[in-house]
Amino acid sequence: MTHSIEVKNVSKKFDDFVAVDNISFTVTEGEIFAFLGPNGAGKTTSIKMLTTLLEPTSGSVILNGFNVALESDQTRKSFGIVFQDPSLDNDLTAYENMEFHAVLYGVPSSVYKPRIVELLNLVELWDRKDDLVRDFSGGMKRRLEIARGLLHHPRVLFLDEPTLGLDPQTRNKMWEYISNLNKKEHLTVFFTTHYMEEADRVAQRVAIIDHGKIIASGTP
Repeated sequence: MTHSIEVKNVSKKFDDFVAVDNISFTVTEGEIFAFLGPNGAGKTTSIKMLTTLLEPTSGSVILNGFNVALESDQTRKSFGIVFQDPSLDNDLTAYENMEFHAVLYGVPSSVYKPRIVELLNLVELWDRKDDLVRDFSGGMKRRLEIARGLLHHPRVLFLDEPTLGLDPQTRNKMWEYISNLNKKEHLTVFFTTHYMEEADRVAQRVAIIDHGKIIASGTP
């Protein structure tokens, strides 16, 4: 059994405040894993440590075989991420947002051009590829962010509260896309949420975090 993510005794302190308190868990390659907890539980701090945006105060994180603290560049190339807050450029078209991301990751045009077509069709945005993102609905923007996060063929996709603010129909459709990708590309998916029913319906395994501590983990 190969682990995509290995977290061992990780803590994060901000002065005297302990945001994440000695957490340990693993995520198996190809698994959909939910990190469930209320607002302020430590979910976003944890995902930032997993994705090189924050350095743990103590403990270690191995992602796709890379030590996150020591091999940050290789780590970043191996995952995709959809942030909780919008991160698209509203003054670019959907296609231009995808193309810009590909250039940042050094993906050759011979690879990214067909990949953009594939992904925009997958999230049902190909017919809107030349429209400015500022004219998109919240659900369309989220679908574009997911497509963008998959452009460089990552082995792990991180989703931080991906359905926050979306209506139930859009939320269901989004999980349908992600479940299909998980099966088609053997993609490992790690997502944070405070929706218990979402974790129960989508994830194969769940860890529950509260006040920075993992208080339970297992199958839904």
